[in-house]
Amino acid sequence: MQIKVEQLEKKYYDAGGELRVLTGVNCEFPAGKSVAIVGKSGVGKSTLLHLLGGLDHPSAGRVIYGDQDIFSLAPEKLTRFRGANVGFIFQFHHLLPEFDAVENVAMPLTICGAQEGETKARATELLTAVGLSQRLTHRPSQLSGGEQQRVAIARALVTRPRVVLADEPTGNLDYATAGEVQELLTGICRQVGTTLIVVTHNQELAVALDEKYEMGPGGQLTRISP
Repeated sequence: MQIKVEQLEKKYYDAGGELRVLTGVNCEFPAGKSVAIVGKSGVGKSTLLHLLGGLDHPSAGRVIYGDQDIFSLAPEKLTRFRGANVGFIFQFHHLLPEFDAVENVAMPLTICGAQEGETKARATELLTAVGLSQRLTHRPSQLSGGEQQRVAIARALVTRPRVVLADEPTGNLDYATAGEVQELLTGICRQVGTTLIVVTHNQELAVALDEKYEMGPGGQLTRISP
C-alpha cells in the first residue's frame, strides 16, 4: 500500500514552551517497497513512524494510505484500520511475559475477534516461518533476544498487514543475530509484497532496503541514492 505524507507537523508543549519536531514534512512511500530512514538521534524519526502508524496524532498535515486520510477517521475506525493494515516492530519487543510465543503472536488476531482455532493456526504458521517451530510454548523469558525479536516479527505479520513499520528492529541484537533478523524481515516482506518502513542506525540494514532517506532538522527527508 502506498503511503503519502502531506505537510506533516508535530509540536510538543511543556513548561519550557513549544518544541517543533516535524515541520511541513512531505514524502511518498511506494507500495510493496522497503524504505530505510536514517539520521541523528532526536531529529524525529520515531515520531514520524508513530504518526505513519496512527499511534500519535499530528499537529497538522495528513497521512494517506492509498486514498484514505487516516486522521480523518473517527478514533474507533482508526483503531480498526490500524489493526487491519499496519504491523509494528519495535527495538524492545514488548512481548507479554505471561503468555507463550503462540499466544503473543496470536494477540492481534484475538483483539480483532478472530476465532481461537484460526488465531492459533496462523500464529503457529508464522512462528514456523521465522524458524521457531520448536519454541511455540516458550515464554519470552525462555527465549534469546534474537528469538524474541523473531516472535515480534511474526506478531507484526500475523494479520497479513499491508504495511509494516519497524523502529530499530535490530538495535538490541548482536551483529550475527541482527543479520539473521534483517534477512528474515526483508525476505518475508518482499515475498508477500508488504510495504516496509524501517527507522534504523544500522547501516547494513539500511543499504539492504530498496530506498534510503536521511532525516534532517524538522523531519525533512532527503533521498540517498542506493
